[in-house]
Amino acid sequence: MIFTKKQQLIANQIENESQISKWKDWKWQLSHSIRTLDKFEQLTGITFEEEEKEQLRETLDKFPLSITPYYLSLIDKTHFRNDPVFKQSFGSVEELITLKSEHADPLSEEKDSPVEGITHRYPDRVLFHVSNICSMYCRHCTRKRKVGDIDYVPSKAQLMKGIEYIRNTPQVRDVLLSGGDPFMLSDSKIDWLLSEISQIKHVEVIRIGTRMPVVLPYRITDDLVKILKKYQPLWINTHFNHPNEITSSAKEALAKLADGGFPLGNQSVLLADVNDCPRIMKSLVHKLVQNRVRPYYLYQCDLSEGLSHFRTPIGKGIEIMESLVGHTSGFARPTYVIDAPGGGGKIPVMPNYIISWSTNKVVLRNYEGVITTYQEPDAYEQKFCDRDCENCNLDLKLNEIDESYAIGIEKLLSDTNDTISLIPEDNERILRRE
Repeated sequence: MIFTKKQQLIANQIENESQISKWKDWKWQLSHSIRTLDKFEQLTGITFEEEEKEQLRETLDKFPLSITPYYLSLIDKTHFRNDPVFKQSFGSVEELITLKSEHADPLSEEKDSPVEGITHRYPDRVLFHVSNICSMYCRHCTRKRKVGDIDYVPSKAQLMKGIEYIRNTPQVRDVLLSGGDPFMLSDSKIDWLLSEISQIKHVEVIRIGTRMPVVLPYRITDDLVKILKKYQPLWINTHFNHPNEITSSAKEALAKLADGGFPLGNQSVLLADVNDCPRIMKSLVHKLVQNRVRPYYLYQCDLSEGLSHFRTPIGKGIEIMESLVGHTSGFARPTYVIDAPGGGGKIPVMPNYIISWSTNKVVLRNYEGVITTYQEPDAYEQKFCDRDCENCNLDLKLNEIDESYAIGIEKLLSDTNDTISLIPEDNERILRRE
């Protein structure tokens, strides 16, 4: 095994004896996670003034600290104040600043929870919270209200409530396991959970959201991959925010998952002074695709409590997308989204490439600033759709076709619905009519 000098130093300082032989044991990493300010100072050699220490202790009392020795070893202590790993893993006094616009549950996940552990926001998919614990507590976490609750690990009986909801809700075809981190569960519990969900006939795909390849890559063991391979199709999304996180250990973990046959995606969060730079984001997406991970989402930082110092203007995200569109491969480009406050779901926010349009032409611009036109068809006869798929003259002999009612914008576009506008229920003009 090859270890960096920093890793050897940290391992030797833990329990005052050589521990480097256990470094790649993920359970050893968890049992020696750094949870106190004093331990952090001891292992890194970074020291804080007493006044700052008092403020940091207050922060960590409210939002707990937990850093794996592995992730700790990635911090550049000579420039730690500007280090992206430090900023994502170690507390800041700015976390104690809570703005009026910030909320404990900014995405209203609790309100969209029909049973314990389930968030059902979109018609055909659910989020299944299977753990409140992570191997590391990210300082930008949108679920700070839940993550770190070490006294709450869902039992099989509690998880069965979510499984039963999925079983009794036939429109659910996609289940996303989230948390905390699902890979904090034991191999046997993961095996049981995937077995139960995969037996539900209307579930077509299972997804797992994890940050283990980033903060504890040794969790991706051969035994875990062997278990996961039994439950295809299984998609895995991870959470790299900075190219410095893609180390040799991270690459090894990603290779195990990719070789196991799992499609890999990545969800990054746009964070001020961490990755809010076109060059950094381009480097990140290039490193991801080199390791067979497709950039999936770039999230605008949520309005969770104490995250104001991490948030950028939306314009910064647009600027980053302008630097990617046309400047790198299409599959290396994430979709920039805002997860709507109040539970509205993910809203794509992209640069505008349509300049204008008329009956016959659309005027467009490309990434270089070239302005061009697209000629609309001279004759296009709109087919009236009565949703009678059985008698449609199109080739709609589809297996297990799922017919559902149109909602939202789809309803306005539907030929079979008379709705002409969507009006908020508290619209004052409409209330005056009543």
